[in-house]
Amino acid sequence: MKLQIRLASSLALCAALFVSALPVAAAPAAAEGKEAKEGKKSTLVNINAADAGQLGLLPRVGPSVAQRIVDYRKKNGAFKSTDDLMLVQGIGEKTYQLIKPYVALSGDTTLKEKVKAGKSKEGKSKEGKSKEGKSAKGGKEAAR
Repeated sequence: MKLQIRLASSLALCAALFVSALPVAAAPAAAEGKEAKEGKKSTLVNINAADAGQLGLLPRVGPSVAQRIVDYRKKNGAFKSTDDLMLVQGIGEKTYQLIKPYVALSGDTTLKEKVKAGKSKEGKSKEGKSKEGKSAKGGKEAAR
């Protein structure tokens, strides 16, 4: 009889935990998705309508590359895919991967300030190198 009571209470507890965990886990995911979409909307550049100044706000896109994007668009028509940016001289795969989250083919250009994604990545790698340097130095000092 005690075994049946334990089993029943364990099952009830597991069911309660499972049911209570579902809404908690689902709610943040839905909210994150919504926030990500809203955040993305606030940082887009329409590559088919933006002027050189707006295009220059993209990471690793300076005034000359921004002007090349405008010139390319005038000569060849609207971009059919954001991947077509790699057809513009000065935009390779690495640069494209940095600007990809910030570009769109339609809609309003909502990016208002320069994105410095390239610099923050370099900063992270420098920090990593300095940590390695410190640990290597520490190892030498410990060996002395």
